[in-house]
Amino acid sequence: MSADKIITAARKEGRSLLTEVEAKEILADAGIPVVSTVLARTRREAVSVAKNIGFPVVLKVASSQVVHKSDVGGVKLDLRNASQVEAAYRDIVSSIHARVPKARVDGVSVQQMARPGIEVIIGMSKDPQFGPVMMFGLGGILVELLKDVSFRIVPLTKRDAAEMVREVKGYPLLEGYRGREGVDVNFLEDLIVKISAFVDKTPDIKELDLNPVIAYKNGAVVADARIILEG
Repeated sequence: MSADKIITAARKEGRSLLTEVEAKEILADAGIPVVSTVLARTRREAVSVAKNIGFPVVLKVASSQVVHKSDVGGVKLDLRNASQVEAAYRDIVSSIHARVPKARVDGVSVQQMARPGIEVIIGMSKDPQFGPVMMFGLGGILVELLKDVSFRIVPLTKRDAAEMVREVKGYPLLEGYRGREGVDVNFLEDLIVKISAFVDKTPDIKELDLNPVIAYKNGAVVADARIILEG
């Protein structure tokens, strides 16, 4: 489904927060690499999807009213068989009902467990004066702990993206540090430019948070995505 259709459907439902499945569908449609994610509305369906995708898998709560899934027990990682998927589905739904009782739970998103790499964050927020502003930094919990990020105003050129990547203090990790394998920095730069062009032509998006984007020696993939719409 195209971005326009997904955004229109969300607005008709009075939602500003897209689900992860919706966000990734929009990103994939724009040519941005994402970890394939499927919505499962029941435990049985979650098991079926997991078997089809292949173990190990990740389950996350699918709700447009839950912003930070991990904080409320809405994420289960590295599930390696059907029994673990069933238990994880039950635990996620129970946790959300207990901790966010007013949230509507559509089910869970099921995705393959991405192989390890270096986690980075790519985001966008709108400044009242400058408009859309892109952010890049180390991902996962490090972005909150170290606040090691750089910013540029949209639209970005390849030169802007290269400067952003090299401005963060953690850049040596991307090149390869103390024997650890580096990542494809050129791919990351191209990805930042592509995301900049995407948000520039999609003014309905108020905030974009891709965290983590897992970077590898060859390429990178968006493992989690959050999109908030204007108004």
